[in-house]
Amino acid sequence: MSSMKLKAKLTLGLGFLFVVILAFGILGIFYINKLSNDAGVILKDNYNTLQYCNNMLKALEELPADNSALKVFEKNLSLQKKNITEPGELEATQLVEKNFNEMKADPADTGNYKDIRRAIFQIQQINQEAIYKKNNVASGTAQQATLWLTIIVTILTIAAFTIIVNFPGIISNPIKALSEGITEIANKNYGKRIHINQKDEFGELANAFNSMASKLDEYENSNLANIMFEKTRIETIINQMKDGIIGFNEKKNILFINVVAENLFGLKEKEIAGKYAPDIALRNDLMRTLLQDDKKKELKIYADAKESFFTKENISVQNGDMKIGEVIVLRNITPFHELDEAKTNFIATVSHELKTPLSSIKMSAKLLNDERVSNLNAEQKELVQSISDDAERLLKITGELLNMAQVETGNIQLKLQSTDPSEIISQAVNAVQSQVQQKNISIHTSIEKDLPFINADLEKTSWVLINFLTNAIKFSSDSSILEINVYKKNNTVEFSVKDSGRGIDKKYLTKLFDRYFKVPGQDQNGTGLGLSISKEFIEAQHGTIWVTSELGEGSLFAFALPVNS
Repeated sequence: MSSMKLKAKLTLGLGFLFVVILAFGILGIFYINKLSNDAGVILKDNYNTLQYCNNMLKALEELPADNSALKVFEKNLSLQKKNITEPGELEATQLVEKNFNEMKADPADTGNYKDIRRAIFQIQQINQEAIYKKNNVASGTAQQATLWLTIIVTILTIAAFTIIVNFPGIISNPIKALSEGITEIANKNYGKRIHINQKDEFGELANAFNSMASKLDEYENSNLANIMFEKTRIETIINQMKDGIIGFNEKKNILFINVVAENLFGLKEKEIAGKYAPDIALRNDLMRTLLQDDKKKELKIYADAKESFFTKENISVQNGDMKIGEVIVLRNITPFHELDEAKTNFIATVSHELKTPLSSIKMSAKLLNDERVSNLNAEQKELVQSISDDAERLLKITGELLNMAQVETGNIQLKLQSTDPSEIISQAVNAVQSQVQQKNISIHTSIEKDLPFINADLEKTSWVLINFLTNAIKFSSDSSILEINVYKKNNTVEFSVKDSGRGIDKKYLTKLFDRYFKVPGQDQNGTGLGLSISKEFIEAQHGTIWVTSELGEGSLFAFALPVNS
């Protein structure tokens, strides 16, 4: 059967069942009809003859007293003459008829009664013997039917049992073997082969499977060396990086962790590789913090025998539209913190130290201008006024430096007052005139008429706008145009600066206002603090700040401050 096609096997199995049903049907109908015919013969002819004989004997008993019995006898005799079916029955019937005719000629003579009875009894005996013989024939037919049906049922039962036992295996065993083979291939066991000794569709499928597994095995072995080399090279690069890096698959199982991250987590890659990250987080505080979807700007971690600062960056790994993993990068910003702290301390110290001598200079200049103290000529008064103006300017700069220190230490001191938006624009534009002239950039200002005053700190708000303009000038080409737009929207006044530079990739927009963040590939000379300080200035005044940008279409930085109520 192994050389037969699957379709032929199914056809054979179903055909056999059809033959069994058909054979039982034909034999059953045949023997039922035969038994019915035999029984019909027994009940019909011989039974009728016995009935006629009984009627004639009864009529004979009533003669000669009842003349009507003569007609009954004659009628049943006529019916019996038409129902002669057995050997010897004709002679006995003729003998009854002969004696009946003699009796009929002389009804008073009862001499023929005895001969009539004897002939009728002979007819009855002949039919009773016939009934017995035909009953034996019917019994034989029934026994024969039982025998043949038993033989056929036995043969068909054995054949059906054989098919029931073997036929499902013919179908299921190859399917099971193929299923096991596919599971092994899915587990990358490309050495798996299926051996099915059947020359049917299953055999062809097994050969195709083995051919596929062979090709996969060949491909796997041919690329394994290259894959291992690339894996080693990537691991070397990752371990040489100064940032902590940890990778996960789509199920949050840990794939790799570099040396820097091992030190930060206090874990070894060989101990956690392949394990479920939330399980590791149960006993590791840093892992738990990283897995939380929070918006912390910085992480303070004890590393290298000191408190260090890191920013977390989540990088999604995509395969088309499907996410297949994630990489978390912990960027070490401790050097920036240290520089920032040193700068803040320097600014605070210098500003504080300058305030006293500058105040003394200003006071001395004021005294020199007082005619009660001295009598100066016009030229001397001009010099003293110049000294006073310069001292005032230096005091103002010192105040600004102290404000910067306040921002960076988180102690912002605001001087909120009713402020004209046009005054903020005027201060900011004047402050960048020298930079604009160097690159021959034009500033187009559009201010909505009848703008309401805003509740703002003039100096700090101007500083934010100056920062926007400075960045726009830095990333704009020579002879380009900058647009400043100021307009009222709801209960706020919005300020925006739009440039025509190269723009910023969308994936960096949400990080622009983070401390120390610098867009990769752009000018890296800055500290990455300007936009962060701007955000703190604006939000401290209950305002909002944002950016929109498209690559190749420039950027728009804007903020909104509430209208003075």
